[in-house]
Amino acid sequence: MKITVKTGRITEEAADTLLLSHWEDETRFAGHTAEVDAVLRGRLGELLKTQEFSGRHGQISVLHVAPGERLRAKRIVLVGLGKRAESSLEKIRRAMGTAAKAIRELGAKSIVTPVHGMARSGQSRPNGPKEAGRIQVEAAAQAMVEGALLGLYQFNAYRTERNGAVKVITSMTVVVDRDSMKAQAEHGARWGQTIAEATSYVRDLCNHPANVMTPSYIANESKMMAKKLQMRCTVLDRADMERLGMGAMLGVARGSHEPPKFIVLEYRGGPSAQRPVALVGKTVTFDSGGISIKPADNMEQMKADMTGGADVLAAIRAAARMRLPLNIVAIIPATENMPGGSATKPGDVLTSLSGKTIEVINTDAEGRLILADGLTYAIRYHPEVLVDIATLTGACVVALGNVAIGVLGNNQPLIEELKEAGEQAGERAWQLPLWEDYYELIKSDVADVKNTGGRPGGTITAAAFLSKFVGNATWAHLDIASTDWSDKEKAYIPKGPTGVGARLLIQFLRNRALGKGRGLSRPGRVGVIGKGRELSRPGRAGVTGKGRVLSRPGRAGVNDKTRISGLRQTAGANGGKASRKVSKSQAAQKRARPGERRLLLSRRRPGRKRLSRQPLGGRVR
Repeated sequence: MKITVKTGRITEEAADTLLLSHWEDETRFAGHTAEVDAVLRGRLGELLKTQEFSGRHGQISVLHVAPGERLRAKRIVLVGLGKRAESSLEKIRRAMGTAAKAIRELGAKSIVTPVHGMARSGQSRPNGPKEAGRIQVEAAAQAMVEGALLGLYQFNAYRTERNGAVKVITSMTVVVDRDSMKAQAEHGARWGQTIAEATSYVRDLCNHPANVMTPSYIANESKMMAKKLQMRCTVLDRADMERLGMGAMLGVARGSHEPPKFIVLEYRGGPSAQRPVALVGKTVTFDSGGISIKPADNMEQMKADMTGGADVLAAIRAAARMRLPLNIVAIIPATENMPGGSATKPGDVLTSLSGKTIEVINTDAEGRLILADGLTYAIRYHPEVLVDIATLTGACVVALGNVAIGVLGNNQPLIEELKEAGEQAGERAWQLPLWEDYYELIKSDVADVKNTGGRPGGTITAAAFLSKFVGNATWAHLDIASTDWSDKEKAYIPKGPTGVGARLLIQFLRNRALGKGRGLSRPGRVGVIGKGRELSRPGRAGVTGKGRVLSRPGRAGVNDKTRISGLRQTAGANGGKASRKVSKSQAAQKRARPGERRLLLSRRRPGRKRLSRQPLGGRVR
């Protein structure tokens, strides 16, 4: 859909549909709605008088413009915003999603709308029920565009028989009164479109069946994205993983004929000495449960067990498109979990990349196994913060229903950052405890740790397991198993894969780019002094005194002849330096003056609007 922001009068704009709004319990229209009602000589007001329309949240009413009336729109759609005192960005998103779908069903192709939801100071809650304040133009415009595009999402890649043409809205024009508001509205609309497209991208990836959306497909998608957005992409195959010792990842992949892929994307948008944000996403493209096979009912939904990896892919894509001044590492361990003659069996012991041994009690607790190797790989970048996201436990549904994401971790400020980002994005997260008592449940009699502690506290013991593989990193875990799939359509949530997590991660990255949430270093931690400067760490590979944080340190015991995707790993048990080949673009980056850096990092062709390929079919319409 084409999104345009312009300055003008709403009554003079031509469109199939003019979208207006009204607050519940207010007896008269205000603002743009009152202006249009005056042109129509009170026809809209009659809807209030007859109580046909009250402004109840999500309520829709349609009025056709009669010949001779001084409006250039064909019809008017009224949407209710609910009570003004309870206004929030999430209510704007939901109202816009509901309205956009109703307008599409009318057969309209274009929408003209003012900015909805701005309220008088002290009468709105922009980020949730605990924060009162004023909804600004930028935030309202973002929520409007986001809600409309997410509400209009369709996935039709495999529909060959249709009872009529697919209805599509092609344009939405947001009209503001003053030039001073235009730049704010444009910025908000651009972010809204980027976030909605990222979420729809996740939905697309998760809607494709597992015979299409294989680990190899995701690897190829990552390579193409990296090429278009000037990111670095490294894909490790089975042989690479065997050389590195990724026994946990390979243990999950053993039962499948589809080859596993371990994908690493690096986006450099910040200073060279800035430590990266590391994101790790569970990417099981189909989860049968392995030898501990799942029940047949609803097993088809396990094609979406890759939502965490898709979220991470979408988040780094959005960061690159919006040129966030951050360094980001995205790690996507991709595999299937299938039964077979060579599949891992309950009772087997796996040796992870970290060297820790894992007793496999249940092969359906596979996500934490691939994340164990993913997290271990991630901490080699010495990230400022490390966040993993996964459809990990059915226990999260029991604990939180289908309403909230579970969040756990070892650093309270980071957890609060993620919770705040969730409130802003409309993807709420709720913290669960990670007390020492829970670690007793994952102790093994034959190995360092076992991969499940049983049913009690399942979400918590899964996080306790993951914490064994994060070292000293500042870490948080997001369990999205409770919200990644919807059994029914909602305001802007489709039936099926929801794409949950992408908006939270993008908002989290955006907040950090704005300088929020820094200062998470822990007192007494090796390598952190004063204002958080990175020091070289004796005996630890990959960190030089010059603070080059994205070079990958080698694994102890890997000799200096090992080469993977152009990377030379040189590290022994006593530490050392890690080096890699420097491309021409990287050499040019080093020579660039400070003012030229961002241009080199985010270079794209003039006039090119879409920077990433859509996967097969299914897109925002």
